[in-house]
Amino acid sequence: MFVLVEMTDTVRIPPWQFERKLNESIAEELNKKLANKVVYNVGLCICLYDITKLEDSYIFPGDGASHTKVHFRYVVFHPFLDEILIGQIKSCSQDGVHVSIGFFDDIVIPPESLQQPAKLLPSLTLGLASDEAEQVWVWEYETEEGAHDLYMDIGEEIRFRVVDETFVDTSPTGPSSAEASTSSAPEEGQKKEAPYTLVGSISEPGLGLLSWWTNS
Repeated sequence: MFVLVEMTDTVRIPPWQFERKLNESIAEELNKKLANKVVYNVGLCICLYDITKLEDSYIFPGDGASHTKVHFRYVVFHPFLDEILIGQIKSCSQDGVHVSIGFFDDIVIPPESLQQPAKLLPSLTLGLASDEAEQVWVWEYETEEGAHDLYMDIGEEIRFRVVDETFVDTSPTGPSSAEASTSSAPEEGQKKEAPYTLVGSISEPGLGLLSWWTNS
């Protein structure tokens, strides 16, 4: 789930930090820049692990800060494919079951990857007219006595397998000349795309809500 990634960056240290140890100042600046950020095709950065090499520091004309090229290793959240994880159901929709593992929320289990047969129903746990839009996925579990509906309620712990991942480059780009005059108002209301999304599956025995397999 967590990996060490070797990185290189040039770190700028302002003059008022010169009284501190260089390693401490660099570690603080790297964590400010990377912690809780998604690096494209790398993963979600968690924290600095160690600094492996410091090159010479330079002060450029017109800038009193020092600039140091740093080689370091960073702890990154990047599960491998087929890894089994446990999270909590955050919500359900036509897109599938949305799962959170606390520090990372962009996990979705699409309908075709649920235990089958499955159906989407209004949530029975809410019971309020204002919450009619809330929905919950249900596994129609077949037994000798007939089908039993097993609800995937919000907040329940769920075990899933990572089957795919998607990285989206969310770096800001200037609009093209053709789009500049027509896209300003509509695009403001569009939902931002997640830079890193995990796709899960529970379509095999032992996966799904923990209560399914622990309760007799």
